Amino acid sequence: MTIRELRGEFVGWKFTWTRGINLAVGFIALLIYEFFARPIYRPYIYSHQINDFHIADTIGNSLGTIATIYIFLGLIGSTRSQHDFLIKTITISLILYEVAHPVLGKPMDPWDVLATIITGVFCWVLYRVLHRANVKA
Repeated sequence: MTIRELRGEFVGWKFTWTRGINLAVGFIALLIYEFFARPIYRPYIYSHQINDFHIADTIGNSLGTIATIYIFLGLIGSTRSQHDFLIKTITISLILYEVAHPVLGKPMDPWDVLATIITGVFCWVLYRVLHRANVKA
């Protein structure tokens, strides 16, 4: 996706069924994180010392990755190749951000890196399932 294509996306933006589905998935992930995972799930798991296999630790990263990818897919990109590019680019960018945490003076959490990788693959598969009528082999 070039800068010219990106500009064309914004100038000629129109709401489509695909964009609506992508935006809905992104905002649902955001709302689940903000209204359930962060204020209810994570404190409950920590206060009862439940071993949930690092889900409470990485739920922000996981749901944040889903929200970021699908909101971007809803706002920019209109073809399968553009969406594939965006899913890969956003996932790699979030992984690099996690790996660069020591440069920013924060500790790097390998569980967050793993969660981002798994969630990026999940988003790619979910995209194919949600838009299988639009996706050609």
